[in-house]
Amino acid sequence: MRRAMLAITGLAAGTTALVVLKGAPGAGQAGADVPAALAPVAPDGSAAPEPPSPTGSAPGDVTPSPRASSKPTPKPSADRSAASRGGTRTRTTPAAPRTTTSAPKVTTRTVTGPSVTYEYGSLQVRITLSGSRIVDATAIGLPLGGQSGQRSDDVQARYSGTSGEVVARQSANLSTVSGATYTSTAYKQSLQAALDKA
Repeated sequence: MRRAMLAITGLAAGTTALVVLKGAPGAGQAGADVPAALAPVAPDGSAAPEPPSPTGSAPGDVTPSPRASSKPTPKPSADRSAASRGGTRTRTTPAAPRTTTSAPKVTTRTVTGPSVTYEYGSLQVRITLSGSRIVDATAIGLPLGGQSGQRSDDVQARYSGTSGEVVARQSANLSTVSGATYTSTAYKQSLQAALDKA
């Protein structure tokens, strides 16, 4: 009689376990394949309780990880697939442009205009340029002494030098010096020719 009770209790416990395992979401095939005759039995004849799983759920119960995502796995990029086919793919980093620490050299040059003859003599204008900018101007061969020398000094003072009108205007478009029209005109002609050569 006792054996019959043990068999019936074991059968009932095994059937219950199968129903629970089959009905549990995510139950695996392994839980469904356990035969009722192999279900554990306690010494008093009742079905032995199953040991708890590490997560506290029934055996065979699969709990999805909170990190699991239902998004599809992205396809490998072309670079990865080329590498998997045995091809080699290298990335080259463009070289940084070279930088120089010194400033570019500015060339300074001197250009002399032609000699222009006028009523009181002849003169030439010499200009000094730094790059394309006029930084100095001077007249060469101006008459000295007397009234013509006085006019030459007035023209030279007005137009020439680092702070003269030539440097200020950066052209031959100069205002005529009062009382020295011929000298002013000759100066502008030689200056314009020097600028044309520069």
